[in-house]
Amino acid sequence: MTGRRRAPSLSRPFRTLTGAVAAGALLLTGCGALPGGSGASGEPVTVMTWAPSGATGPDAANRAGMTAMAQAYGRWVNESGGIDGHRLRVLTCDEQDTPGGAGDCARRAVREKAVAVLGSYSRHGQAFTAPLQIAGIPYIGGYGASEEEYSSYISYPLTGGQSALLAGNAVQLARDCERVSLVRADTLGGWGEAWLLRTGLGIAGRAAPLDIPAAEDATSYSTEAERALSVAGTGGGCVTSVLGDRTETFFDSFRRLEPEGAQVRVASVLGSVDQPLIDRTGGRNSPFEGAYVTGWYPPPGDARWDEMRRVIREHAFGDNRIDPDDTGVQTTWIAYTVLRSLIGSIQESEITAGKITTALHRGERVDTGGLTPALRWHYEDMIGSEAYPRIVNTRVTLQVVRNGRLVAARKGFVDVGETLVDASARR
Repeated sequence: MTGRRRAPSLSRPFRTLTGAVAAGALLLTGCGALPGGSGASGEPVTVMTWAPSGATGPDAANRAGMTAMAQAYGRWVNESGGIDGHRLRVLTCDEQDTPGGAGDCARRAVREKAVAVLGSYSRHGQAFTAPLQIAGIPYIGGYGASEEEYSSYISYPLTGGQSALLAGNAVQLARDCERVSLVRADTLGGWGEAWLLRTGLGIAGRAAPLDIPAAEDATSYSTEAERALSVAGTGGGCVTSVLGDRTETFFDSFRRLEPEGAQVRVASVLGSVDQPLIDRTGGRNSPFEGAYVTGWYPPPGDARWDEMRRVIREHAFGDNRIDPDDTGVQTTWIAYTVLRSLIGSIQESEITAGKITTALHRGERVDTGGLTPALRWHYEDMIGSEAYPRIVNTRVTLQVVRNGRLVAARKGFVDVGETLVDASARR
Protein backbone atom coordinates (compact mmCIF):
# COMPACT_ATOMS: atom_id res chain seq x y z
CA MET A 1 0.00 0.00 0.00
CA THR A 2 1.39 3.39 -0.99
CA GLY A 3 0.31 6.99 -0.76
CA ARG A 4 -2.54 6.54 1.72
CA ARG A 5 -2.50 5.61 5.35
CA ARG A 6 -5.25 3.20 6.15
CA ALA A 7 -7.55 3.24 9.10
CA PRO A 8 -6.69 0.83 11.91
CA SER A 9 -8.47 -2.51 11.76
CA LEU A 10 -11.66 -2.57 13.76
CA SER A 11 -11.80 -4.69 16.85
CA ARG A 12 -14.34 -7.47 16.52
CA PRO A 13 -17.78 -6.29 17.62
CA PHE A 14 -19.63 -8.27 20.24
CA ARG A 15 -21.03 -11.46 18.67
CA THR A 16 -24.52 -12.43 19.65
CA LEU A 17 -25.49 -16.04 19.05
CA THR A 18 -29.06 -15.65 17.92
CA GLY A 19 -31.67 -18.41 18.18
CA ALA A 20 -32.54 -20.83 15.43
CA VAL A 21 -30.41 -20.55 12.29
CA ALA A 22 -32.17 -20.48 8.92
CA ALA A 23 -31.53 -23.57 6.86
CA GLY A 24 -29.29 -23.24 3.82
CA ALA A 25 -26.62 -20.76 2.88
CA LEU A 26 -28.92 -18.61 0.77
CA LEU A 27 -32.57 -17.80 1.43
CA LEU A 28 -35.10 -15.94 -0.67
CA THR A 29 -37.96 -14.01 0.83
CA GLY A 30 -41.24 -13.22 -0.80
CA CYS A 31 -40.92 -10.56 -3.48
CA GLY A 32 -40.67 -6.97 -2.34
CA ALA A 33 -42.78 -3.90 -1.63
CA LEU A 34 -43.15 -0.60 0.23
CA PRO A 35 -45.75 0.90 2.53
CA GLY A 36 -48.02 3.39 0.89
CA GLY A 37 -47.83 1.82 -2.56
CA SER A 38 -50.97 1.18 -4.54
CA GLY A 39 -49.71 -2.01 -6.17
CA ALA A 40 -46.46 -3.15 -7.75
CA SER A 41 -46.36 -1.53 -11.18
CA GLY A 42 -42.59 -1.21 -11.64
CA GLU A 43 -40.00 -3.92 -12.25
CA PRO A 44 -39.06 -6.03 -9.19
CA VAL A 45 -35.92 -4.93 -7.34
CA THR A 46 -33.42 -7.55 -6.17
CA VAL A 47 -31.19 -6.83 -3.17
CA MET A 48 -29.05 -8.97 -0.87
CA THR A 49 -28.20 -9.03 2.83
CA TRP A 50 -25.52 -11.32 4.19
CA ALA A 51 -24.21 -12.22 7.63
CA PRO A 52 -22.75 -15.31 9.30
CA SER A 53 -25.51 -17.56 10.59
CA GLY A 54 -23.97 -21.03 10.79
CA ALA A 55 -20.36 -20.26 11.64
CA THR A 56 -18.72 -22.51 14.24
CA GLY A 57 -15.80 -22.11 16.61
CA PRO A 58 -15.08 -19.99 19.70
CA ASP A 59 -14.78 -16.75 17.73
CA ALA A 60 -17.74 -17.28 15.42
CA ALA A 61 -19.50 -14.01 14.62
CA ASN A 62 -23.03 -15.25 13.98
CA ARG A 63 -25.51 -12.47 13.15
CA ALA A 64 -28.51 -14.37 11.82
CA GLY A 65 -30.83 -11.64 13.10
CA MET A 66 -29.63 -9.31 10.35
CA THR A 67 -30.67 -11.57 7.49
CA ALA A 68 -33.91 -12.40 9.30
CA MET A 69 -34.65 -8.68 9.63
CA ALA A 70 -34.10 -8.24 5.89
CA GLN A 71 -36.61 -11.01 5.18
CA ALA A 72 -39.20 -9.49 7.51
CA TYR A 73 -38.71 -6.10 5.87
CA GLY A 74 -39.29 -7.65 2.45
CA ARG A 75 -42.55 -9.28 3.58
CA TRP A 76 -43.73 -6.00 5.11
CA VAL A 77 -43.19 -3.80 2.07
CA ASN A 78 -44.46 -6.39 -0.39
CA GLU A 79 -47.72 -6.81 1.50
CA SER A 80 -48.13 -3.03 1.36
CA GLY A 81 -47.65 -2.55 -2.39
CA GLY A 82 -43.92 -2.36 -2.82
CA ILE A 83 -41.37 0.45 -2.76
CA ASP A 84 -42.76 3.11 -5.07
CA GLY A 85 -44.55 0.30 -6.88
CA HIS A 86 -41.52 -2.02 -7.07
CA ARG A 87 -41.73 -5.40 -5.41
CA LEU A 88 -38.65 -6.20 -3.32
CA ARG A 89 -36.85 -9.49 -3.89
CA VAL A 90 -34.66 -10.01 -0.83
CA LEU A 91 -31.83 -12.52 -1.09
CA THR A 92 -30.00 -13.54 2.08
CA CYS A 93 -26.71 -15.34 2.33
CA ASP A 94 -24.80 -17.12 5.11
CA GLU A 95 -21.41 -15.43 4.92
CA GLN A 96 -19.99 -18.14 7.24
CA ASP A 97 -17.50 -15.66 8.78
CA THR A 98 -14.87 -16.74 6.25
CA PRO A 99 -13.23 -15.00 3.27
CA GLY A 100 -14.53 -17.77 1.00
CA GLY A 101 -18.07 -17.35 2.30
CA ALA A 102 -17.96 -13.57 1.88
CA GLY A 103 -16.66 -13.89 -1.66
CA ASP A 104 -19.31 -16.48 -2.53
CA CYS A 105 -22.09 -14.20 -1.25
CA ALA A 106 -20.77 -11.27 -3.27
CA ARG A 107 -20.53 -13.33 -6.45
CA ARG A 108 -24.07 -14.60 -5.90
CA ALA A 109 -25.25 -10.98 -5.61
CA VAL A 110 -23.62 -10.31 -8.98
CA ARG A 111 -25.19 -13.37 -10.64
CA GLU A 112 -28.64 -12.50 -9.29
CA LYS A 113 -28.28 -8.90 -10.54
CA ALA A 114 -28.76 -7.35 -7.11
CA VAL A 115 -28.99 -3.57 -7.24
CA ALA A 116 -27.40 -3.24 -3.78
CA VAL A 117 -26.09 -5.19 -0.80
CA LEU A 118 -27.76 -3.83 2.33
CA GLY A 119 -27.35 -3.95 6.10
CA SER A 120 -24.80 -6.75 6.09
CA TYR A 121 -22.08 -8.06 8.40
CA SER A 122 -18.67 -9.34 7.32
CA ARG A 123 -15.15 -9.08 8.69
CA HIS A 124 -13.77 -10.00 5.26
CA GLY A 125 -13.93 -6.81 3.24
CA GLN A 126 -11.11 -7.75 0.89
CA ALA A 127 -13.08 -10.82 -0.19
CA PHE A 128 -16.39 -9.13 -0.94
CA THR A 129 -15.45 -5.67 -2.23
CA ALA A 130 -13.68 -6.82 -5.41
CA PRO A 131 -16.69 -8.65 -6.95
CA LEU A 132 -19.00 -5.79 -6.02
CA GLN A 133 -16.63 -3.18 -7.43
CA ILE A 134 -16.33 -5.00 -10.76
CA ALA A 135 -20.13 -5.25 -11.05
CA GLY A 136 -20.78 -1.72 -9.75
CA ILE A 137 -23.03 -2.90 -6.92
CA PRO A 138 -23.17 -0.48 -3.95
CA TYR A 139 -22.64 -1.80 -0.41
CA ILE A 140 -24.98 0.26 1.74
CA GLY A 141 -24.98 0.20 5.52
CA GLY A 142 -22.48 -2.46 6.47
CA TYR A 143 -22.06 -3.13 10.18
CA GLY A 144 -18.55 -1.68 10.15
CA ALA A 145 -16.69 -4.91 10.89
CA SER A 146 -14.19 -4.55 8.03
CA GLU A 147 -11.77 -1.78 7.17
CA GLU A 148 -12.78 -1.69 3.52
CA GLU A 149 -16.23 -0.38 4.44
CA TYR A 150 -14.56 2.95 5.21
CA SER A 151 -12.25 3.03 2.19
CA SER A 152 -13.87 1.30 -0.82
CA TYR A 153 -15.63 3.59 -3.28
CA ILE A 154 -18.60 1.19 -3.52
CA SER A 155 -19.24 1.40 0.24
CA TYR A 156 -21.77 3.81 1.75
CA PRO A 157 -21.51 3.49 5.56
CA LEU A 158 -24.27 4.65 7.87
CA THR A 159 -21.94 5.50 10.77
CA GLY A 160 -18.36 6.36 11.65
CA GLY A 161 -17.77 2.81 12.81
CA GLN A 162 -15.65 1.77 15.76
CA SER A 163 -13.50 4.88 15.33
CA ALA A 164 -16.41 7.23 16.00
CA LEU A 165 -17.41 5.16 19.03
CA LEU A 166 -13.96 5.51 20.61
CA ALA A 167 -13.97 9.24 19.93
CA GLY A 168 -17.40 9.47 21.57
CA ASN A 169 -16.23 7.39 24.50
CA ALA A 170 -13.59 10.05 25.13
CA VAL A 171 -16.32 12.71 25.28
CA GLN A 172 -18.19 10.73 27.93
CA LEU A 173 -15.13 9.95 30.02
CA ALA A 174 -13.65 13.45 29.86
CA ARG A 175 -16.68 14.88 31.64
CA ASP A 176 -16.34 12.81 34.83
CA CYS A 177 -12.95 11.10 34.84
CA GLU A 178 -9.70 12.60 36.07
CA ARG A 179 -7.81 9.43 35.13
CA VAL A 180 -8.69 6.75 32.60
CA SER A 181 -7.47 3.19 32.06
CA LEU A 182 -8.12 1.63 28.65
CA VAL A 183 -8.10 -2.14 28.20
CA ARG A 184 -8.07 -3.00 24.51
CA ALA A 185 -7.00 -5.77 22.14
CA ASP A 186 -3.27 -6.24 21.64
CA THR A 187 -3.55 -5.71 17.88
CA LEU A 188 -2.91 -2.96 15.37
CA GLY A 189 -6.61 -2.13 15.48
CA GLY A 190 -6.43 -1.93 19.27
CA TRP A 191 -3.52 0.47 19.01
CA GLY A 192 -5.64 2.68 16.77
CA GLU A 193 -8.41 2.65 19.36
CA ALA A 194 -5.97 3.77 22.05
CA TRP A 195 -4.81 6.60 19.79
CA LEU A 196 -8.38 7.78 19.21
CA LEU A 197 -9.20 7.77 22.92
CA ARG A 198 -5.96 9.59 23.69
CA THR A 199 -6.73 12.22 21.04
CA GLY A 200 -10.28 12.75 22.27
CA LEU A 201 -9.24 13.08 25.91
CA GLY A 202 -6.50 15.50 24.89
CA ILE A 203 -8.96 17.73 23.02
CA ALA A 204 -11.01 17.85 26.23
CA GLY A 205 -7.96 18.78 28.29
CA ARG A 206 -7.61 15.41 30.03
CA ALA A 207 -4.46 13.34 30.49
CA ALA A 208 -3.70 10.42 28.20
CA PRO A 209 -5.22 7.11 29.33
CA LEU A 210 -3.18 4.25 30.74
CA ASP A 211 -3.04 1.97 27.70
CA ILE A 212 -3.36 -1.73 28.60
CA PRO A 213 -3.10 -4.17 25.67
CA ALA A 214 -4.75 -7.55 26.32
CA ALA A 215 -5.11 -10.87 24.53
CA GLU A 216 -8.35 -11.19 22.56
CA ASP A 217 -8.95 -14.80 23.54
CA ALA A 218 -8.12 -14.82 27.27
CA THR A 219 -10.39 -16.56 29.78
CA SER A 220 -9.37 -14.22 32.61
CA TYR A 221 -8.06 -10.66 32.76
CA SER A 222 -6.93 -10.41 36.39
CA THR A 223 -3.54 -8.91 35.50
CA GLU A 224 -5.09 -6.29 33.24
CA ALA A 225 -7.75 -5.52 35.86
CA GLU A 226 -5.05 -4.94 38.49
CA ARG A 227 -3.23 -2.53 36.17
CA ALA A 228 -6.47 -0.69 35.37
CA LEU A 229 -7.25 -0.32 39.08
CA SER A 230 -3.75 1.00 39.78
CA VAL A 231 -4.71 4.20 37.99
CA ALA A 232 -8.49 4.30 38.20
CA GLY A 233 -9.05 2.69 41.59
CA THR A 234 -9.13 5.92 43.54
CA GLY A 235 -11.61 8.81 43.41
CA GLY A 236 -12.22 10.26 39.97
CA GLY A 237 -10.88 7.27 38.06
CA CYS A 238 -12.58 5.38 35.22
CA VAL A 239 -11.97 2.17 33.29
CA THR A 240 -13.06 1.59 29.71
CA SER A 241 -12.73 -1.71 27.91
CA VAL A 242 -13.11 -2.46 24.20
CA LEU A 243 -12.50 -6.18 23.77
CA GLY A 244 -15.45 -7.25 21.67
CA ASP A 245 -17.02 -10.42 23.04
CA ARG A 246 -14.30 -10.65 25.71
CA THR A 247 -15.37 -7.37 27.32
CA GLU A 248 -17.75 -9.30 29.55
CA THR A 249 -14.85 -11.50 30.68
CA PHE A 250 -12.70 -8.49 31.52
CA PHE A 251 -15.36 -6.77 33.60
CA ASP A 252 -16.05 -10.00 35.45
CA SER A 253 -12.36 -10.06 36.44
CA PHE A 254 -12.45 -6.35 37.23
CA ARG A 255 -15.48 -6.48 39.53
CA ARG A 256 -13.90 -9.34 41.49
CA LEU A 257 -10.83 -7.20 42.22
CA GLU A 258 -12.51 -3.82 42.67
CA PRO A 259 -12.22 -2.70 46.32
CA GLU A 260 -15.52 -2.48 48.15
CA GLY A 261 -16.87 1.04 47.97
CA ALA A 262 -14.43 2.11 45.24
CA GLN A 263 -17.24 2.83 42.75
CA VAL A 264 -15.00 3.14 39.74
CA ARG A 265 -16.93 4.35 36.70
CA VAL A 266 -16.74 1.80 33.87
CA ALA A 267 -17.36 2.38 30.18
CA SER A 268 -17.37 0.72 26.78
CA VAL A 269 -18.88 1.03 23.30
CA LEU A 270 -21.68 -0.72 21.44
CA GLY A 271 -20.29 -3.86 19.88
CA SER A 272 -18.53 -4.66 23.14
CA VAL A 273 -21.52 -3.95 25.40
CA ASP A 274 -25.15 -3.86 24.26
CA GLN A 275 -28.62 -4.42 25.69
CA PRO A 276 -28.72 -8.19 25.02
CA LEU A 277 -25.46 -8.60 26.97
CA ILE A 278 -26.77 -6.50 29.85
CA ASP A 279 -29.94 -8.60 29.95
CA ARG A 280 -27.97 -11.83 29.90
CA THR A 281 -25.65 -10.78 32.73
CA GLY A 282 -28.31 -9.76 35.23
CA GLY A 283 -30.06 -6.61 34.05
CA ARG A 284 -29.98 -4.10 36.89
CA ASN A 285 -27.68 -6.51 38.77
CA SER A 286 -25.33 -6.71 35.80
CA PRO A 287 -21.67 -5.70 36.23
CA PHE A 288 -22.45 -3.02 33.64
CA GLU A 289 -24.98 -1.16 35.81
CA GLY A 290 -23.97 2.51 35.74
CA ALA A 291 -21.61 2.06 32.80
CA TYR A 292 -21.20 4.65 30.08
CA VAL A 293 -21.72 3.22 26.60
CA THR A 294 -21.22 5.07 23.33
CA GLY A 295 -23.47 4.08 20.41
CA TRP A 296 -24.33 4.98 16.85
CA TYR A 297 -28.09 5.07 17.24
CA PRO A 298 -30.69 6.04 19.87
CA PRO A 299 -31.04 3.66 22.85
CA PRO A 300 -33.18 0.55 22.28
CA GLY A 301 -36.19 1.90 24.17
CA ASP A 302 -36.40 5.11 22.14
CA ALA A 303 -39.72 5.71 20.38
CA ARG A 304 -37.93 6.09 17.04
CA TRP A 305 -37.59 2.29 16.95
CA ASP A 306 -41.35 1.73 17.29
CA GLU A 307 -42.02 1.14 13.59
CA MET A 308 -39.22 -1.44 13.39
CA ARG A 309 -40.62 -3.24 16.43
CA ARG A 310 -44.09 -3.28 14.91
CA VAL A 311 -42.76 -4.76 11.67
CA ILE A 312 -40.91 -7.46 13.62
CA ARG A 313 -44.07 -8.32 15.60
CA GLU A 314 -46.31 -8.46 12.55
CA HIS A 315 -44.02 -9.86 9.85
CA ALA A 316 -41.28 -11.92 11.53
CA PHE A 317 -43.79 -14.53 12.72
CA GLY A 318 -42.10 -15.08 16.07
CA ASP A 319 -38.66 -15.55 14.50
CA ASN A 320 -36.44 -15.73 17.59
CA ARG A 321 -33.36 -14.84 15.57
CA ILE A 322 -34.46 -11.19 15.57
CA ASP A 323 -33.73 -9.15 18.70
CA PRO A 324 -34.83 -5.52 18.17
CA ASP A 325 -32.25 -4.42 20.76
CA ASP A 326 -29.39 -5.88 18.71
CA THR A 327 -27.27 -3.30 16.91
CA GLY A 328 -26.93 -5.52 13.85
CA VAL A 329 -30.70 -5.83 13.45
CA GLN A 330 -31.00 -2.06 13.84
CA THR A 331 -28.32 -1.48 11.20
CA THR A 332 -30.18 -3.68 8.70
CA TRP A 333 -33.43 -1.81 9.35
CA ILE A 334 -31.77 1.55 8.70
CA ALA A 335 -30.04 0.31 5.53
CA TYR A 336 -33.41 -0.76 4.08
CA THR A 337 -34.83 2.62 5.08
CA VAL A 338 -32.07 4.19 2.98
CA LEU A 339 -32.94 1.95 0.03
CA ARG A 340 -36.59 2.95 0.27
CA SER A 341 -35.65 6.62 0.04
CA LEU A 342 -33.29 6.08 -2.89
CA ILE A 343 -35.80 4.10 -4.94
CA GLY A 344 -38.43 6.75 -4.28
CA SER A 345 -36.07 9.42 -5.63
CA ILE A 346 -35.40 7.57 -8.90
CA GLN A 347 -39.05 7.32 -10.06
CA GLU A 348 -38.38 4.99 -12.99
CA SER A 349 -39.91 1.66 -13.96
CA GLU A 350 -36.56 -0.16 -13.83
CA ILE A 351 -34.16 0.17 -10.89
CA THR A 352 -30.55 -0.86 -11.49
CA ALA A 353 -27.34 -0.82 -9.45
CA GLY A 354 -26.12 2.02 -11.64
CA LYS A 355 -29.20 4.13 -10.93
CA ILE A 356 -28.88 3.52 -7.18
CA THR A 357 -25.22 4.56 -7.35
CA THR A 358 -26.10 7.67 -9.37
CA ALA A 359 -28.68 8.68 -6.74
CA LEU A 360 -26.03 8.27 -4.06
CA HIS A 361 -23.42 10.27 -5.97
CA ARG A 362 -25.73 13.12 -6.83
CA GLY A 363 -26.18 13.74 -3.12
CA GLU A 364 -29.66 12.39 -2.49
CA ARG A 365 -30.37 13.21 1.15
CA VAL A 366 -31.86 10.38 3.21
CA ASP A 367 -34.02 10.85 6.30
CA THR A 368 -33.88 7.79 8.57
CA GLY A 369 -36.60 8.99 10.93
CA GLY A 370 -34.11 10.35 13.44
CA LEU A 371 -32.26 7.04 13.89
CA THR A 372 -29.23 8.79 12.41
CA PRO A 373 -28.71 12.36 11.28
CA ALA A 374 -29.86 12.93 7.69
CA LEU A 375 -27.43 11.02 5.48
CA ARG A 376 -25.86 12.07 2.20
CA TRP A 377 -22.85 10.54 0.44
CA HIS A 378 -21.87 13.41 -1.82
CA TYR A 379 -18.13 14.06 -2.00
CA GLU A 380 -18.48 17.27 0.00
CA ASP A 381 -20.14 15.37 2.87
CA MET A 382 -17.13 13.12 3.50
CA ILE A 383 -14.82 14.28 6.26
CA GLY A 384 -11.75 14.41 4.04
CA SER A 385 -9.58 12.32 6.32
CA GLU A 386 -6.94 10.03 4.80
CA ALA A 387 -7.65 7.39 7.43
CA TYR A 388 -11.46 7.53 7.09
CA PRO A 389 -12.24 8.59 3.50
CA ARG A 390 -15.83 7.23 3.30
CA ILE A 391 -17.24 8.49 6.60
CA VAL A 392 -20.10 10.98 6.20
CA ASN A 393 -21.73 10.56 9.63
CA THR A 394 -19.46 11.57 12.52
CA ARG A 395 -22.20 11.68 15.14
CA VAL A 396 -22.71 9.26 18.04
CA THR A 397 -25.05 8.87 20.99
CA LEU A 398 -23.98 8.90 24.63
CA GLN A 399 -25.77 6.32 26.76
CA VAL A 400 -25.68 4.95 30.29
CA VAL A 401 -26.91 1.70 31.85
CA ARG A 402 -29.61 2.63 34.35
CA ASN A 403 -31.79 0.03 36.11
CA GLY A 404 -30.56 -2.56 33.65
CA ARG A 405 -31.46 -0.58 30.51
CA LEU A 406 -29.45 1.48 28.09
CA VAL A 407 -30.86 5.01 28.18
CA ALA A 408 -29.70 8.36 26.87
CA ALA A 409 -27.06 10.04 29.00
CA ARG A 410 -27.30 13.11 26.80
CA LYS A 411 -30.03 14.11 24.37
CA GLY A 412 -29.39 14.02 20.65
CA PHE A 413 -26.25 13.22 18.72
CA VAL A 414 -22.72 14.35 19.53
CA ASP A 415 -20.35 15.21 16.67
CA VAL A 416 -16.88 13.66 17.02
CA GLY A 417 -15.60 14.72 13.60
CA GLU A 418 -12.90 16.94 15.11
CA THR A 419 -11.40 14.00 16.98
CA LEU A 420 -11.47 11.74 13.91
CA VAL A 421 -9.75 14.33 11.72
CA ASP A 422 -7.23 15.28 14.41
CA ALA A 423 -6.38 11.65 15.19
CA SER A 424 -5.91 10.89 11.49
CA ALA A 425 -3.65 13.90 10.95
CA ARG A 426 -1.41 13.10 13.92
CA ARG A 427 -0.88 9.40 13.17
